[in-house]
Amino acid sequence: MHAFFPRHCALCAAPSLDRPLCAACDADLPRHSIPVCPICALPALDGHVCGSCLRHPPAFGHTLAAFSYGFPIDRLLQAFKYAGSLALAEALAEPLAHLAAKHPKPELLLPMPLHPARLKERGFNQALEIARPISRRLDIPLAADACRRTRDTPSQAGLKWQQRRGNVRGAFACDLDLTGKKVAILDDVMTTGSTLDELSRVLLKRGAAEVSAWVVARTLKE
Repeated sequence: MHAFFPRHCALCAAPSLDRPLCAACDADLPRHSIPVCPICALPALDGHVCGSCLRHPPAFGHTLAAFSYGFPIDRLLQAFKYAGSLALAEALAEPLAHLAAKHPKPELLLPMPLHPARLKERGFNQALEIARPISRRLDIPLAADACRRTRDTPSQAGLKWQQRRGNVRGAFACDLDLTGKKVAILDDVMTTGSTLDELSRVLLKRGAAEVSAWVVARTLKE
């Protein structure tokens, strides 16, 4: 069937059989393999905790990022998030699941929530769609509706670090008792980490023993 009806690469349109990307484009993805701070996943000497996290530690204690945010992973994420290419969810989830499998497994996976107005506009929550295959592959319970976005905050894009922090302050709520649980928040992209930090604070107040951030891509320059 593949010989007659080959699947085409989402980036270059070359035949890719049963894969969303051809081998050449997959090899070009900017895998997040440089030494990074284990807390924020920004470049750090020998992979030690960076000075920023030592001075101002975020509420989450660890970050896993499959890629650095750059070409061509940015094109895939944009097509997935803004053009509704939901078939890419599996391709975006697989590398993150592979990375996460090498680390201690949390007891619960929480997708970054969207405000109902944004969800209605987009039609899906990109974080949830990526979380589903990771939950299945790693056998981690997925709490899809445990967290809520209580304010429809403006987009974080284009805001400075302090503005981003203020923009999401008080924007989340959690209805789940997380006493003693180790949880991971899943999101598509981490830029300054302000959104993940704010939600992590809410989860810790609900009793979580430890919060990690799992993202498909990490922006290397704040």
